[in-house]
Amino acid sequence: MNSGILLVDKPQGITSHDVVARTRRLAGTRRVGHAGTLDPMATGLLILGVGHATRLLHYLVGLDKEYLATIRLGWDTTTDDAEGEPLPAASADRVAAADETAVRTAMLAWTGVIEQVPSTVSAVKVAGRRAYQRARAGETVELAARTVTVSAFELLALRPGDGHVDVDVRVECSSGTYVRALARDIGADLGTGGHLTALRRTRIGAFPVAEAAELEGLDVASAILSPADAARRALPVAAVTDDQAIDLGHGKRIDAPEGLPTDRGDAIAAIDPHDRLVAIVERRGSQLKVITGFPAEEASA
Repeated sequence: MNSGILLVDKPQGITSHDVVARTRRLAGTRRVGHAGTLDPMATGLLILGVGHATRLLHYLVGLDKEYLATIRLGWDTTTDDAEGEPLPAASADRVAAADETAVRTAMLAWTGVIEQVPSTVSAVKVAGRRAYQRARAGETVELAARTVTVSAFELLALRPGDGHVDVDVRVECSSGTYVRALARDIGADLGTGGHLTALRRTRIGAFPVAEAAELEGLDVASAILSPADAARRALPVAAVTDDQAIDLGHGKRIDAPEGLPTDRGDAIAAIDPHDRLVAIVERRGSQLKVITGFPAEEASA
């Protein structure tokens, strides 16, 4: 099985690790990783790396994300989603006051560059252990706020129910943003409490879920994207000659082509004339230096 990137549409009720485990069996290799988990209740896009293309996942993790979600206003839960224990419900008056104007106002306050406290049951590490591990062990977990960007927070529908209001939203956000935390914080601002009842990841960077394969019946060989195809969607590209590709393969620096980012530290995909991802490089003055190499026999799918 050649190396490459897989886009998989995760079904509800299984973990991201379950998807990885199944893909390992289908691909015939243990070398399978993912670029960001989804909770078991969530569905949608998972990006997997197979073989040496797992090295590319590091450069895909930080891409912006898009989600479709449903926020239920009316009470909080212990996990900020439907899988947690419900906490005391808000009064009927509070819930009735959560009309379209009030909800839009609350959403606006959490749009743009914000300071967000991650959910207690998140995978954020606290003194070497995941927050959710500490929370489930009965520890009190206090997480620091961190800066994230919610570039779009769109109200799609408002659906009043018996003692609650369901709010369908579309969210575009930076990596590291917790949609569950948005549900919690909007509920707090409205005085209703709030938690997530549905979450679907519809895009990671330039990778849409519409291109993802269903896990059931997944044919890895036909679904896999070449490392070069995946890299050019996420990174600037340096077109290199065969000779330059050989030099990069030996760890040598090459002269930087015109038109590339000038900032030191920007990751750039070096792709040869045969559409092979040779390396991820970064600028060092007028030259390009290898930061991640891809073996020739594994770099094309």
